[in-house]
Amino acid sequence: MPFYHRLGEIPHKRHTQFRKPNGDLYREEVMGLEGFHGIQSILYHHFLPPRVVATEKLNDAKPGFVEFGALRHRAFTTKEVPAGGDAVAARRVLLGNNDVLLGVSRPTQNMNYFYRNAQAYEVWFVHEGTGVLRSQFGKLPFEPGDYIVIPYGTTWQIQLDVDEARFFVIEAPSEIRPPKRYVNEVGQLLEHAPYCERDFRIPTDLETITEQGEFEVRVKVRDQISRHVLDHHPFDVVGWDGYLYPWIFNVRDFEPITGRIHQPPPVHQTFAGWNFVVCSFVPRLFDYHPEGIPAPYNHSNVNSDEVLYYCDGNFMSRKGIDRYDITLHPSGLPHGPQPGATEASIGVEKTEELAVMVDTFKPLHVTVDALEMEKEEYMASWLEGSGL
Repeated sequence: MPFYHRLGEIPHKRHTQFRKPNGDLYREEVMGLEGFHGIQSILYHHFLPPRVVATEKLNDAKPGFVEFGALRHRAFTTKEVPAGGDAVAARRVLLGNNDVLLGVSRPTQNMNYFYRNAQAYEVWFVHEGTGVLRSQFGKLPFEPGDYIVIPYGTTWQIQLDVDEARFFVIEAPSEIRPPKRYVNEVGQLLEHAPYCERDFRIPTDLETITEQGEFEVRVKVRDQISRHVLDHHPFDVVGWDGYLYPWIFNVRDFEPITGRIHQPPPVHQTFAGWNFVVCSFVPRLFDYHPEGIPAPYNHSNVNSDEVLYYCDGNFMSRKGIDRYDITLHPSGLPHGPQPGATEASIGVEKTEELAVMVDTFKPLHVTVDALEMEKEEYMASWLEGSGL
């Protein structure tokens, strides 16, 4: 949730002389979105930010999408996705389009390099594990249930406190922020929003490292990864202020909106991006109309694909779906509870389920990695006697 924040040492006025104890100038950097019309921060470095000793292209980074095939509901099991490597290296993109990429990561190692996505925001939903996101803006410890939101241009590392972690990862070439209906004209969250500014964690521990040597930064831009070698540590910032920085929101701080009858998915919306939304299904009381049906009704989102990542709990409307699974309900085909789920939900007072949903307004494609994890029997789960 971007609001004004300052950390470390900064001068009284921007774009004015700001000197080190020895009289040399700190180097000012304006980092912002939309050509100086979007949110921005101003950072003050010990070294010149453009200073790079060597560059090389490492690899292409555009996902390899495959033919979707016949229109059908699909499910993918990610429980056994290969573990190993650091958070970035372990990432597997499963679904995506030009607006958003969705995948998982199961790292077992710390990053021994720095990473910067210069073409997209990234959201790392922490399903399992603890650690610290380190960036030029400071440290952000994370825990299960955290949405770690990392803006364009942030140079960062994920350091783990555990032997293995698990993330659901969203990447998008647009700003990710609260929906407009949650905020007023000055950007303050309104009373009807399912969270408030107190629920967001922002950097409070600035690392200022002036070490010199060789430091590797891998930069993603133009759908490829470049390797930059710096002769100084990239966390050389002595202070900064502004609205652009990484932040964290924990899904358990999302206050569910309930009603007498079943509420539509927009009540679960958490964030908005360009042509997609992120929603959080959290433990909550069910509808309290005396004849209410807690299970969702069948629905056709004729111009929206729906993706759900199942984290914890009993998913009453789904059969054959387990923890770590991902479902894709594409536009053009109704979806809803499987046989028996609607009847079984009647009289149930609450749910303990936890899931992350991404709805896109353009069709999603699948990757080869997704095909290897597909539960091919999922489409048959709406048939009576399917056994699922």
